[in-house]
Amino acid sequence: MKRDRTDAIFSALADPTRRQVIRALSQQGPSTATGLAANLPVTRQAVTKHLSALADAGLVTATRKGREKLYQISPRPLTDAVSWMADLGARWDERLAALRDHVAGFRRR
Repeated sequence: MKRDRTDAIFSALADPTRRQVIRALSQQGPSTATGLAANLPVTRQAVTKHLSALADAGLVTATRKGREKLYQISPRPLTDAVSWMADLGARWDERLAALRDHVAGFRRR
């Protein structure tokens, strides 16, 4: 995954309201900004701005249904972010294991 895409994903998810929007979409499925705002402590206009930021990061997509826009989660970027974190965690595990082995070598002396 490209660094700028990773940055965009984590930047979008850094905001607690955006995480609430993602959570709501994952629980209730596709929804309008009005439908999401009904269950969040922000206005519809604020939800629309948050949805725009999430869409810019590729985390949600919108489809027109008549006069309304239905938003839904785009799972691929979330999968990419989880893979990035797992890869980073594995690299740290390797480094910590090497450090542990190194320290154990000193203790045996």
